[in-house]
Amino acid sequence: MSDYINDDYCTRTPVALFVFNRPQTTARVFTAIAHARPSNLLIIADGPRPGRGDDDLCAQTRQIVQRIDWPCQVSTHFATVNLGCRERISSGLTWVFEHVESAIVLEDDCLPHPSFFRFCDELLVRHSEHPQVMHICGSNYLPSATPPTASYYFSKYAYIWGWATWRRAWRHYDLSMSRWELAAFWAERFSGSTELEKRYWQSTWRGVARGRYDTWDVQWVLSCIAQGGLSVVPGVNLVSNIGGGPGSTHAQEDRLLNQPAYPLPLPLRHPERIESDGNADGAVIARLASLSSRPLWRRMLARIVPTRFK
Repeated sequence: MSDYINDDYCTRTPVALFVFNRPQTTARVFTAIAHARPSNLLIIADGPRPGRGDDDLCAQTRQIVQRIDWPCQVSTHFATVNLGCRERISSGLTWVFEHVESAIVLEDDCLPHPSFFRFCDELLVRHSEHPQVMHICGSNYLPSATPPTASYYFSKYAYIWGWATWRRAWRHYDLSMSRWELAAFWAERFSGSTELEKRYWQSTWRGVARGRYDTWDVQWVLSCIAQGGLSVVPGVNLVSNIGGGPGSTHAQEDRLLNQPAYPLPLPLRHPERIESDGNADGAVIARLASLSSRPLWRRMLARIVPTRFK
């Protein structure tokens, strides 16, 4: 029987934590990070919204994440005004990768299992020289999609409820989504995809391009796909989104919230080939699209975009 990842494992990768005005969820996520004892912690915070009563909550949240009781280099990037989700997270990630070569990224409502950190550590090293691998996911929305012979599979979709990446991947980030309307993009990157997948992303990117949502992460999905990039998806769910309820933005009724996180057996078993699993991608998109009767692009945002700083 395989051993499970030791809960006392200390991560070797810098951790970037994004916070805003939610001290309760932040405290839980910060406790998980403190248990992993990263030697380099980068904390990014948005500023309070004018006239919305955020000042005290933002201050409380910032106090929580500065209670460092282990040897650690701490860097902070605290906004003095409210930038909103799109600008705060995108600019914060650019700042992170100006300082470190790779990072584990968590938001204030993404609670990781201890094994998440070791999973990221190992695969950040293993795939550091594989430019087509651009993203390591903590979430698995459909564990049955993982081949039984491997601990993870490769996807063309980048899920961001707990994730990791490299500076060399983030340099391709395109906040403006300049390629999504190009016919060549769809011919190159969605050849063989289901019609549901194509409609799913067309609706999503059109809605974001028209300014309907203040978000950053569907642009990252597009950036990865445009480069022919791949994401690593773990065989079990490693991160639980605890962000529903009062104060949440996009995920108040999301049935994927509060899904349990599990340990991943050791040693990791690696797929034989670095290529996307089209069947798994199609199955995940079909599941996400079936979870709600809301319009397609709204469904996607509620699934891929967790609680936001709005």
